Amino acid sequence: MEKGLTLPQDCRDFLHSLRMRSKYALFLAFVVVVFVFIEKENKIISRVSDKLKQIPQPLADANSTDPALILADNASLLSLSELDSAFTQLQGRLRNLSLQLGVEPLEEAGAEAEVAAGDEGPPPPPGAGPRRHVLLMATTRTGSSFVGEFFNQQGNIFYLFEPLWHIERTVSFESGGASAAGSALVYRDVLKQLFLCDLYVLEHFISPLPEDHLTQFMFRRGSSRSLCEEPVCTPLVKKVFEKYHCKNRRCGPLNVTLAAEACRRKEHMALKAVRIRQLEFLQPLAEDPRLDLRVIQLVRDPRAVLASRMVAFAGKYEGWKKWLAEGQARLGEEEVQRLRGNCESIRLSAELGLRQPAWLRGRYMLVRYEDVARWPLQKAREMYRFAGIPLTPQVEDWIQRNTQAAQDGNGIYSTQKNSSEQFEKWRFGMPFKLAQVVQAACGPAMRLFGYRLARDAASLTNRSFSLLEERGTFWVT
Repeated sequence: MEKGLTLPQDCRDFLHSLRMRSKYALFLAFVVVVFVFIEKENKIISRVSDKLKQIPQPLADANSTDPALILADNASLLSLSELDSAFTQLQGRLRNLSLQLGVEPLEEAGAEAEVAAGDEGPPPPPGAGPRRHVLLMATTRTGSSFVGEFFNQQGNIFYLFEPLWHIERTVSFESGGASAAGSALVYRDVLKQLFLCDLYVLEHFISPLPEDHLTQFMFRRGSSRSLCEEPVCTPLVKKVFEKYHCKNRRCGPLNVTLAAEACRRKEHMALKAVRIRQLEFLQPLAEDPRLDLRVIQLVRDPRAVLASRMVAFAGKYEGWKKWLAEGQARLGEEEVQRLRGNCESIRLSAELGLRQPAWLRGRYMLVRYEDVARWPLQKAREMYRFAGIPLTPQVEDWIQRNTQAAQDGNGIYSTQKNSSEQFEKWRFGMPFKLAQVVQAACGPAMRLFGYRLARDAASLTNRSFSLLEERGTFWVT
């Protein structure tokens, strides 16, 4: 009996050795996983870990720019501030863990990485004034592509068109998509790095991943002159298809290193984003001594926005169209809630900006698209004066050429506008019951921005009845 239960000595030694090797293998695997995680993701993704899964608000659509962020009655976002604090603590723990394992944190990985990341902020060119960082904050179909060209056309400004598009398409923390709060934190951190000319931060989100800092998948590259000028525009590579190629010249795949260097050489930095919804999330950027932030919030009549979206993104508004065609008594509550949530997030940001808290004083400007459409050159001058950047004749010439076209340019992102003729065109094709839904859902925002409510179908289509209240210089704060 006893003999049958006893293993030979060599078997016992083998099993003991196997157990020890398994332990070392598991430990080594753990170290490798932690190293890869810290080295590649600590800078951005570590701020949005498992905490995000506790937030119940999903994006309405992973490809949409209209997340339904329905706020509480008191518009309190205290929990989001607490979440941000939790992320900061988590990042600190990860840094300590990396030091314990003998892994050098990414932000301390050496002078070369520090320069690439722009930790000190790119110095302005010799003889230039203070470097400005301009954010055009808007939502889809508000004319932001057109207004963004006011900055894109100026030679001393490095301008990016919707770089956060890549984050929206890539980041997901649960099956339903990233929460509105979590995505806002990611957007903010990526935005900060972009303003510091750390364009490498986008490589984590571009799909497929760039190789050797080269990519042919930079979203709307052709809408940024700075990415299509020499030396960023490298010789064309045959048989390499670039999805978003430059408009007026053919270039090779985008070299992110050359783009980052060009960003540092320019006197100022500007970008437009339709994915930044909560102005209060930008406070750390406004208080960052490396940045001189200027936020221009662009708004448009929500009735016009909806009319434009129903044409540009027809597939996403089948429910609205069905409701209009079949004459049902009520529209789906989910659709109305999404519309109300969008209007409320815009209104709350504008109210915060107009209150001029200390961190935002002199850094916020509210602009209506309708005013830009009627007086484009005047409004461009006001925006440049607010930003503290001299307006060049180059921009003025572009505005003159592109706001007096015989008709609007083709394409949903066209920047060629017959401004004075087209900005109210929507009202003559919108059914009054559709306008009523928008007015009921977005009434508080419309009153704040000076958009009059249509009393009936006749007032909606009556040219003599203006839907705009004149606000003058009230908008610059």
